[in-house]
Amino acid sequence: MTFTRWEDRSVIVTGGTRGIGFGIAELFARQGAAVLLTGRHEETAREAADGLARVTGGRVAGLGVDVRRPGEIERMAAEAERLYGGVDVLCANAGIFPERPLRELTVEDVDEVLDVNLRGSILSVRACLPAMERAGRGRIVLTSSITGPATGYAGWSHYGASKAGQLGFLRGAAVELAPYGVTVNAVLPGNVRTEGLTGLGPDYLRRMAGSIPLGRLGETADVAHAVLFLASDEASFVTGQSLIVDGGQTLPESLDAFADTATS
Repeated sequence: MTFTRWEDRSVIVTGGTRGIGFGIAELFARQGAAVLLTGRHEETAREAADGLARVTGGRVAGLGVDVRRPGEIERMAAEAERLYGGVDVLCANAGIFPERPLRELTVEDVDEVLDVNLRGSILSVRACLPAMERAGRGRIVLTSSITGPATGYAGWSHYGASKAGQLGFLRGAAVELAPYGVTVNAVLPGNVRTEGLTGLGPDYLRRMAGSIPLGRLGETADVAHAVLFLASDEASFVTGQSLIVDGGQTLPESLDAFADTATS
């Protein structure tokens, strides 16, 4: 059996300057892929790319891209082709998760979350399609979430809607792009230790870890390895699917059921 030769592949990771996106970019770089990571600010993206290149010894470039702006997304795809000759993998990871109770939601709050998380994913896929179609192959992996598709959490109703919307998009896109050898899948992380999660405070982190059957928060590498598989040749017959990466968080029927297993 032969395994994917990442040295021959180019990868775009949107929202790759921190958190899960940075973990995804790092793993691909360590595997030998050529990586273009993006962030909203040019300087931040270039600094993250330079640091990652030093640590991994890989080919990593950074680009400032606001996924709310179609022109910047098109520039991203063109830059990947210019640097690396094509786009083999798109990791549409850019996302925001501002907390806002439903009664306090403004139209601007809703628009911003949908524009970044859902519309940005769709437009990123559209921009990378020409390169993938010319190559006759491609891998698209969306970073969704358990929040929305599988669970709900007070204060994140608009975020959950955007993440559930990603899954509706991927199913139609997977059917439409299959004839071109392009697969479309998603990872659904649970609570993963990132800068954003840490900012919610130690009490939140303890409560979340206590609700996970494996007894710990996820790490960015846990999600990155799932993305790596879905982007690989070994996953060539997997499309239109969503893979939950949550340490079993969504499994217990109730906290009482979880407590029973923990003490037995």
